[in-house]
Amino acid sequence: MSKAFASQADLEAKQITFTQLSENAYAYTAEGDPNSGVIIGDDGVIIIDTTATPAMAQDLIARIRSVTDKPIKYVVLSHYHAVRVLGASAYFAEGAQQIIASRGTYEMIVERGEADMKSEIERFPRLFAGVETVPGLTWPTLVFEKEITLFLGKLEVRIAHLGSGHTKGDTVVWLPSQKVLFSGDLVEYDAACYCGDAQLADWPATLDALAALQPEKLVPGRGPALTTPEEVGRGIAYTKDFVTTLFQAGKEAVDEKLDLKAAMAHTRRAMDPKFGQVFIYEHCLPFDVSRAYDEASGIRHPRIWTAQRDKDMWAALQD
Repeated sequence: MSKAFASQADLEAKQITFTQLSENAYAYTAEGDPNSGVIIGDDGVIIIDTTATPAMAQDLIARIRSVTDKPIKYVVLSHYHAVRVLGASAYFAEGAQQIIASRGTYEMIVERGEADMKSEIERFPRLFAGVETVPGLTWPTLVFEKEITLFLGKLEVRIAHLGSGHTKGDTVVWLPSQKVLFSGDLVEYDAACYCGDAQLADWPATLDALAALQPEKLVPGRGPALTTPEEVGRGIAYTKDFVTTLFQAGKEAVDEKLDLKAAMAHTRRAMDPKFGQVFIYEHCLPFDVSRAYDEASGIRHPRIWTAQRDKDMWAALQD
């Protein structure tokens, strides 16, 4: 019998932190678990990423209510992954009017949202506490192509697709007046990058576009909030190093005609010394290697992960 997913054995609760970054921006982080962002404007609140279930969203809502009673007007999806989006229904009771996503994110929900939901829930049960409260897929009510701007009173909030990377539809949220950026999983810090649905060849250029905004504070998809320009630079560089090292190993494995298990061993030699100690590394690496191998083999659009494909891939890579 093959080993269970590394994530299935990850049962320890994480310490949640709710940190104010600027007059209007907050980070909701949890030791390598998925982060959320909060913007409190003059007349309402924006949530960036919802948590995985409506039950789990109640903790974030309680923390917001400890600092404001303004309605939660908008929910922004940084991308389509279930762990980011399935808590959305909790915010309608708090005043949410729109669920906002990029065109690419909407297309990925249409194409693979159902399969992804089943795959993620089975793969990482701790992150889906109260999964019975999920009413189904989360569907955007407002879809944009490249960029939209909202105003919470006088506060300008830009929501943009700067390019692909973690997924086809990655979205960032930017407060230009305060130089605060919410990157979603385009940037990680002190945590592995999940690359199972990535566009690895595109990701470094998207990070360059993100850096060109010159953010002074940044909330990554996972890991601690980055609160100085120097920390932001380290977070972007860390992510670029992770994805380029991974993709280079994938290209070498394909060039050497290695099978997937040998590709994993080859990738570990490059990745383990630099990243083996970070959060969720063992959880992510099999999926990362599989995607790097696929993309290096010419499979531009990521194959859909299903619960069965997860198991088959995991079994093939076990010792």
